[in-house]
Amino acid sequence: MDKRLVAFERLLNIMDDLREKCPWDRKQTFETLRHLTIEESYELTDAILEKDYSALKGEIGDLFLHLVFYCKIGQEQNLFDVTSVLDQISEKLVFRHPHIYGDLEVLDEEEVKKNWEKLKLKEGKKSVLEGVPNSLPAMVKAQRIQEKVRGIGFDWDNKDDVWNKVLEELQEFQTEQDQDKREMEFGDLLFSLINYARFENINPENALARTNAKFIRRFTQMEKDVSAEEKKLSDMSLEEMDVYWEKAKTQEKNAD
Repeated sequence: MDKRLVAFERLLNIMDDLREKCPWDRKQTFETLRHLTIEESYELTDAILEKDYSALKGEIGDLFLHLVFYCKIGQEQNLFDVTSVLDQISEKLVFRHPHIYGDLEVLDEEEVKKNWEKLKLKEGKKSVLEGVPNSLPAMVKAQRIQEKVRGIGFDWDNKDDVWNKVLEELQEFQTEQDQDKREMEFGDLLFSLINYARFENINPENALARTNAKFIRRFTQMEKDVSAEEKKLSDMSLEEMDVYWEKAKTQEKNAD
């Protein structure tokens, strides 16, 4: 028997045991698992960003467990089970890949994406944006919105036009005086920057995550250096702190 099937069956059997015998597992519902699943998803993305593939293996397993857990609860409530879930996603993949399972010919990845969105509309979706989750973080949501509309051709022709839009939004933000409108204009600016990142093949979420991590590393190093000299950051002026900040930057660059 295929090792993959054996391993998956073992997980399903363990889930059955836990749901029957473990007080904590018996108590869980779709709602109680939701926030835990979100946490597991972020832990998985952290492992990817940190290139910690040993941790990634474990995080994938944790997420697998959650998906199996949802299937088990669905089975108990006669809503769905793991078989119907897997059958449905398999049918969807076959339908949305006619260039693999049918006679459609595509030239490249872009044609695949455009055809994907058209097929979604054939499935009964009323809008190409219908599949964008409301609860996505704002930056990821903006990125997904732009990718979705691009799939049906609603997009800029070249990155120079997109950059000009960024400059236009920056100018509008700088000249707006009303605070509420300034927030809206700042949102427009961020949306335009995220759009430009797409044209540069940069994932804005990954880029900002890397910058956050870099800042944390440098600030933590600065704290260590200040503490080693028996000083406190809270007692320093900005100019004094900046000396240690530059030192931390240099230390990091020299370590690379």
